[in-house]
Amino acid sequence: MSLNPSVFLKEIEEHNSKFVETNKTTSIASENPLQNLCLASQEVLQKAQQSGRSKCLKCGGSRMFYCYTCYVPVENVPIEQIPLVKLPLKIDIIKHPNETDGKSTAIHAKLLAPEFVNIYTYPCIPEYEEKDHEVVLVFPGPQSISIKDISFHLQKRSQNKSRGQNDDLDKPSFKRKKIEDQEDYDLNDSMCKNTILKKIIFIDSTWNQTNKIFSDERLQGLLQVELKTRKTCFWRHQKGKPDTFLSTIEAIYYFLVDYHTDVLKEKYKGQYDNLLFFYSFMYHLIKNAKCSGDKETAKHTQ
Repeated sequence: MSLNPSVFLKEIEEHNSKFVETNKTTSIASENPLQNLCLASQEVLQKAQQSGRSKCLKCGGSRMFYCYTCYVPVENVPIEQIPLVKLPLKIDIIKHPNETDGKSTAIHAKLLAPEFVNIYTYPCIPEYEEKDHEVVLVFPGPQSISIKDISFHLQKRSQNKSRGQNDDLDKPSFKRKKIEDQEDYDLNDSMCKNTILKKIIFIDSTWNQTNKIFSDERLQGLLQVELKTRKTCFWRHQKGKPDTFLSTIEAIYYFLVDYHTDVLKEKYKGQYDNLLFFYSFMYHLIKNAKCSGDKETAKHTQ
């Protein structure tokens, strides 16, 4: 991903020409939602940005900050100066084959939490059918639930699986209903205090390309979770899409923050903030370049 100032300014000009009329997007950027993160020092990124592209020690490609093919920092970004984030869950990212590697924020998760994150390029998808009681797909839709309800639904799936898929079908309907009511009581009363969630799946693509992956039969039947209250600050926000449609790294970060507080019931103290280590740096770099461009434009129009 080329991150020299001329490329950034070009992106900003394109962004402004498309979205100058969208007050909502402008307000999101001006709020600077990333300013209070608990991040490791980004001095290493500042130095790398000033010195320009460097070599990937694996493939030899010329990159800025990191190699988006090998998922490693480049030569002028020492790996020991990059934070490592410990996650409470495993993450699978399914990337659309037409998604441009250099523009994908999914790479950030792999760089910063390599032991917890795997990236697959569609149509290569793991089989989840036998583990659908411990896996969720983060994707918006009419069947999606909120994060705080994950434990309830997964525990119910696990219980149904353990007693056999056809057990309920052999019982009279009135008796089956009575059992279901008792289960709901038990789940609400005790089971929701724990979670058996082990893995989260994210789709990495433009929103116009997601249907091909989402409709794959290997993902059908998985519990869907939607992040409804978060707003994106991604500089490539897609026209016509709501501001709650997040970039991949934003979705991963916000999911984990909400999971930590709503499911694990623990106070959040910035444990996953470094997932936005690269993202926040790029955000501020683009924002500063945009401000400089706006001042230059104002100077010429006066």
